[in-house]
Amino acid sequence: MLNISILKEDESYTFRSYFEMPYEPDEILAQFGYQLDIGEWEWPAAPAPPQTQTLKERIRQLLPLVSLSSETARRELLVAPVLTEVALHCRVPLRLEYPLIVSNWLKGSLDYLMRGKNTLLVVEAKKDDLTRGFVQMAVEMIALAQVEQHHIYGAVTLGSIWQFGQILLEEKVIKQDLTLYRVPEELETIAGILTGIVGNSR
Repeated sequence: MLNISILKEDESYTFRSYFEMPYEPDEILAQFGYQLDIGEWEWPAAPAPPQTQTLKERIRQLLPLVSLSSETARRELLVAPVLTEVALHCRVPLRLEYPLIVSNWLKGSLDYLMRGKNTLLVVEAKKDDLTRGFVQMAVEMIALAQVEQHHIYGAVTLGSIWQFGQILLEEKVIKQDLTLYRVPEELETIAGILTGIVGNSR
């Protein structure tokens, strides 16, 4: 990794800006003093909500009938239904397009934000490019960490694929999971991880 300065003091950056940057993920996160730690991580897990199997079958039947060529379609048909099931099951708030302004370098809207008792989960939905999407989600976690004292987790999804991450404040580390979870095949696992994160009473 080169020791380069990517961000300019007199310029403004939205969360989307980091998705569009051509630099490597570790170089972007280093601008905020964080290291990227990629590995096979274990996440909080719980039984998936009871309606997950029904949702899985509905998605399986729907996929041949719809076009998922836009980010909006993926969010509405694949992402939002999963998160709403988890929110209902865990009885936790779910925010869509949640505005967050921390500084000139950390501002924008979070696609989804779920708040557990002691945890926060930010979910970034993309049409493509999971790697760049993870960078944007990681920067969103960094922004949340400056205004919240909770355990903060993140997920980036293309609707058909999910990847999880976490910010470790004391270590100044962003954890990125190597494991990619697929929809509809692994929907119960995905919903179980989401439930474990926001339903966790730690």
